Amino acid sequence: MDTANPSPLWQPDRDQIAAAQITRFQAWAAEHHGAPADGGYEALHRWSVNELETFWKGVTDWFDVRFTHPYARVLGNRSMPGAEWFPGATLNYAEHALRAADDPTRAETPAILQVDERQEPRPITWTELRRQVGSLAAELRALGVRPGDRISGYLPNISEAVVALLATAAVGAVWTSCAPDFGARSVLDRFQQVEPVVLFTVDGYRYGGKEHDRRDTVAELRSELPSLRAVVHIPLLGTEAPEGALEWAALTSGDVAPVYEEVPFDHPLWVLYSSGTTGLPKAIVQSQGGILVEHLKQLGLHCDLGPDDRFFWYTSTGWMMWNFLVSGLLTGTTIVLYDGSPGHPETGAQWAVAEKTGATLFGTSAAYVMACRKAGVHPSRDHDLSRVKCVATTGSPLPPDGFRWLHDEVRDDLWIASVSGGTDVCSCFAGAVATLPVHIGELQAPSLGTDLQAWDPQGNPLIDEVGELVVTNPMPSMPIRFWNDPDGSRYHDSYFDTYPGVWRHGDWITLTSRGSVIIHGRSDSTLNRQGVRMGSADIYEAVERLPEIRESLVIGLELPDGGYWMPLFVHLAPGVVLDDALRSRIKQVIREQLSPRHVPDEIIEAPGVPHTLTGKRIEVPVKRLLQGTPLEKAVNPGSIDNLELLRFYEDIARKRA
Repeated sequence: MDTANPSPLWQPDRDQIAAAQITRFQAWAAEHHGAPADGGYEALHRWSVNELETFWKGVTDWFDVRFTHPYARVLGNRSMPGAEWFPGATLNYAEHALRAADDPTRAETPAILQVDERQEPRPITWTELRRQVGSLAAELRALGVRPGDRISGYLPNISEAVVALLATAAVGAVWTSCAPDFGARSVLDRFQQVEPVVLFTVDGYRYGGKEHDRRDTVAELRSELPSLRAVVHIPLLGTEAPEGALEWAALTSGDVAPVYEEVPFDHPLWVLYSSGTTGLPKAIVQSQGGILVEHLKQLGLHCDLGPDDRFFWYTSTGWMMWNFLVSGLLTGTTIVLYDGSPGHPETGAQWAVAEKTGATLFGTSAAYVMACRKAGVHPSRDHDLSRVKCVATTGSPLPPDGFRWLHDEVRDDLWIASVSGGTDVCSCFAGAVATLPVHIGELQAPSLGTDLQAWDPQGNPLIDEVGELVVTNPMPSMPIRFWNDPDGSRYHDSYFDTYPGVWRHGDWITLTSRGSVIIHGRSDSTLNRQGVRMGSADIYEAVERLPEIRESLVIGLELPDGGYWMPLFVHLAPGVVLDDALRSRIKQVIREQLSPRHVPDEIIEAPGVPHTLTGKRIEVPVKRLLQGTPLEKAVNPGSIDNLELLRFYEDIARKRA
């Protein structure tokens, strides 16, 4: 086997390449902006980072971005942090998200398909979406909401959340949201930072076949958010509005055309939050214009979405992928909102949603793909997935077995797009390219306009070697600031303290000589034994192939005496016993498939693996616990899905001490 040039798992045929929007964009950009006509994606990417301003001007021209006031130049200042995009320009994100409603041939087609655990998809047309946004925006203005005010949503993934976000953007206010499975403390840790003037909320939500009443939590939020001028009640469970709250139906019953506030390109659009595992979540502010052009590029060019597509990504309003999903509207795409459990009534539930809605791009987590594989789910046998042209995954690296399973169980000509980015940019650094082959365990390529590199500690670029993920030029969706960070020091220290002027994201990656990308996991929880670095994702991929292992967590601790302790915690499948034979098999898998140096010192049975509220394994807080940091200082309790699990790891640390 040729390891330098392995055979691809999938590659697009000539017709697919010719029809891809990125192909048409390249030909157009060659004619109008001097992009290379030949050399395929690699040449286009090189041009997009070398001629950054010309590339982004090309994106705004290609997608017909409507500047209500023209810009002076594309990039006024390119320093990081502090890049200044399209100075002088004004526009509105919501206006672009609703443009399909202006097309008579599209106006009565679905903008949104709403699905939950109980019912068939419910369509909301472009005309109806625009009417609701126009009505709500007018009511927000009547309530005194002005540009720059913050509007918050304690909402599940429902159409009302999309309407509220778009109405917020239309008036120039700033959106922020949390999912209703977040407890009051977690929500307050986020919303209290930004002091919202309006709170949209549900009385509860349905998940896993059960109703979850959230009225007490809502009452606590109201009492602890003194900045609120209004609370809007959405009766998802059919209860009456609490005293003093406004009714959603009354605010969205008008027949009013939206009025779009002309805001500067860098005007705040929304606030997203870091997971907040070790302190208050960072309140990350992104701009109307920056998100607009970055998402047009990512969704239109990379995901190849257009008016004929249906875009489904399993997410909640507490994860950046929800914001990314809503931006599917920018490309005239029908977006699919699923409110419910990912595995109810059975593990294959998301595939049923993809079938019911005719999804053409189905996005999910790598963890869900692996759960389906383990549960013996057969998507194409049990569902008609003929419209699905791409399955995309994020949240963690998709293991090689995940690629193979999708190829075998969905379709052998399936475009599999493992993507990687972050809440910090609300986009992807690398991932989907419709014109490139897919190799097992790899992301297809860095994204256009993103000068993605792997660096060694001295700042030297690496090829075919593991290095720090860095971005050496600005992206429009990078944060304009953190909230309540007046001198910018917290923002600077989060990304720019290691390599001045260069974004360091905190992931280990390999850029291959073929132009693809491999993600190895977080660099701040890297396993570094005897100078050999390995990402935790590599360990998980190998260990969790074993049917006895439900999930695992590996930690590498530098000891005071210069030693190194590397325990592997395993959450076992029901009925499995961690005996010497299983321990030997685990060690053998790691030794043979990865590295003898990364065989764990101990394999410890755990009652479970703790995650953030957005489903990511929390390695760094567990590492701090094992180093002796008290629980209350090692982790923000409100950011964890199961705080009691951490008591187990705290107890391990106590026994070791």
